[in-house]
Amino acid sequence: MGTQGKAFLLLSLYFLSPVLAFQVGAGIWDVTGPAAEVGMMGYASPNMKAYGIHTRLRARAFVVKGASATVAFVSSDTCMIFNGVKDAVVKQLEAELPGVFTHDNVMLSGIHTHSGPAGFSYRPIYNLVSLGFHKDNFDVIVLGISKAIVNAYKNLADAKILVNNGTLSDSNINRSAAAYESNPAEERAKYATNTDHDMVLLRFDKASGGEIGLLNWFAVHGTSMTMTNSYISGDNKGTASLLVEKAKNGPNRTGRGPFVAAFGQTNEGDVSPRTRGAFCPDGSPCDHVKATCGGKSQGCNGIGPGKDEFESTQIIGKNQADMALKLFDTATVPVEGDVGFIHMYVDMENVTVSSEFTSTGKVETTCIGALGDGFAGGTTDGPGDFDFTQGTNSTSTNPVWNFLAHFLKEPTKAQEQCHHPKPILFLSGGINIPTHWTPSIIPLQMFRIGDLWIIGAPGEFTTMSGRRLRDTVRAALESAGALNEKTVVVIAGLSNEYTHYITTYEEYQIQRYEGGSTLFGPHTLAAYQQEFAALATALATGKSVQGHAAPEDISSKVFNFQTPVVLDTAPGKFGDVESGPKKGQVFQKGALVTAVFWGANPRNDFLNQKSFCDVEVLQGGKWEVFLDDGAWETKFHWARSGLAHSKCTCSWQTDADTPAGTYRIHHYGVSRSLLGSHHPYDGATDAFVVQGSSILTL
Repeated sequence: MGTQGKAFLLLSLYFLSPVLAFQVGAGIWDVTGPAAEVGMMGYASPNMKAYGIHTRLRARAFVVKGASATVAFVSSDTCMIFNGVKDAVVKQLEAELPGVFTHDNVMLSGIHTHSGPAGFSYRPIYNLVSLGFHKDNFDVIVLGISKAIVNAYKNLADAKILVNNGTLSDSNINRSAAAYESNPAEERAKYATNTDHDMVLLRFDKASGGEIGLLNWFAVHGTSMTMTNSYISGDNKGTASLLVEKAKNGPNRTGRGPFVAAFGQTNEGDVSPRTRGAFCPDGSPCDHVKATCGGKSQGCNGIGPGKDEFESTQIIGKNQADMALKLFDTATVPVEGDVGFIHMYVDMENVTVSSEFTSTGKVETTCIGALGDGFAGGTTDGPGDFDFTQGTNSTSTNPVWNFLAHFLKEPTKAQEQCHHPKPILFLSGGINIPTHWTPSIIPLQMFRIGDLWIIGAPGEFTTMSGRRLRDTVRAALESAGALNEKTVVVIAGLSNEYTHYITTYEEYQIQRYEGGSTLFGPHTLAAYQQEFAALATALATGKSVQGHAAPEDISSKVFNFQTPVVLDTAPGKFGDVESGPKKGQVFQKGALVTAVFWGANPRNDFLNQKSFCDVEVLQGGKWEVFLDDGAWETKFHWARSGLAHSKCTCSWQTDADTPAGTYRIHHYGVSRSLLGSHHPYDGATDAFVVQGSSILTL
């Protein structure tokens, strides 16, 4: 056989063996933003500001190349993704990898942690708690996501993909059960639980041998950390990633790979990690319909499963990590087929919805973006203020705030009727100061990786709305002749843009928080079902779709009222130890070791891919990093002292597995002079001893 014949045979064998018909690469990068004085995104509480780091935030990327196309999927430890972020990422990728990535084949999804810095949207409503747009936070998120994708692309290698799924119980509950119960009884009877317990997982392995990583989807809110938390945290999904990557890569430097474990978000709209339920201060259950205590929402809080927020985060994170490792180890079903993608923009404020998809059986329309009183009532994960409550169908329940909100933009009678029974609090799509508060031109996207179809959903679908959307896409695939017994459809939630919540029509009538936050009115879900059915059909049949033009660039229409760092000073040298372990001091395993340094404001430099606090171990006469500030066991805390002094606290919780050895805590930072120049500094404690098992057991 000649050279050409051999080459043809090898090529044919490659594509006839679909298990190995992919190239896959993984990448990870730091997206941790300002760890001092900046409001955090998720709970919309002006009192919730970052004052340190518990676990760093990461962007985890997988690039998959098939015979026909290449796609990049990113799960980012951010609350959500905004279109402005994606637009900037795509521009960065076009500069670094010309002709490879566009809006069409890049999907960005947020894990929905509520403990990350805000201020990375161009839309005013999402920047209120951070006193405006923070370009430095925006830039670090864009850079981190771009770096993760570029590294994943550079790491492309022949690979096989396996898919697995399993049931994970005791890790989520429905926080709006009263709304869920409004769905038709015959529909609810199809499901054993009122939340999805299924975890879907992809396992990536190099064809030559060696593990690349895993990507999974499981529905649970990133609200294990409460609204009183002041540490940046990846919450339960970030913790799950940390645990799996530690098991695969070793315990030392976090977020470096090579194994990448992404715990993606899906239809978590009404799904809470607080598995013990919601209770009033006296221990009695909250009102089932309105989630109130004595008529007020403020006292009704979801709790559990742990004794505090850190233990709860660890439990729900570990549950996901353990299930993912189990599915990873038992995965045997190959993903077979080609890679494809489709993307379009839709004006979600002006969709005419066919009777095929509406719950009324009539042709309906979507509405201008608006948020209701139920939105301001908050949830059992984070109750609202000012006497707003969930389940509110009338503006008369809070007339003063409705009057003030309507000063921004008064809704018309037609707009009120369109959103009925939601009482409009903020006509967010009509407020244009300095730009529209919520988006209307929305990106919709789907990927196909063999038998797996990924829906890029730009918001938070509730349990039942997610089930309906998946069923709609499956029906469209069946009509297109693309459905088989191996087909898996997943929703990648909070992808590419944020449009708040998407409830079913029936849930919308109850006006819990999720219904009050369903932006485009009662037929929002039906509109998404219609548009994603069209996308699925087009992707399955190889046809194109005609969408709306891309949204306008509003990057210049931002504001920021956050006081900048003006000057850092210290009583001695930056990095001096104010208090900490004494030289030779002995700690038993299980002890908390704490050191306080005279430092500087961490807003000067986020030290991405670096660390504010390292625990170092003495090995062979040299200090080596044992843990950094991204590890679960460490915490970094910042506090202002006086006018311009900073106390930077590094703490390390040792445990039963901590090896015996000689350690020190090393703090790093960057100070700012009055003239604006930045100066790196560092400082370390004296050496101390931890008693335990041998360091050689690592």
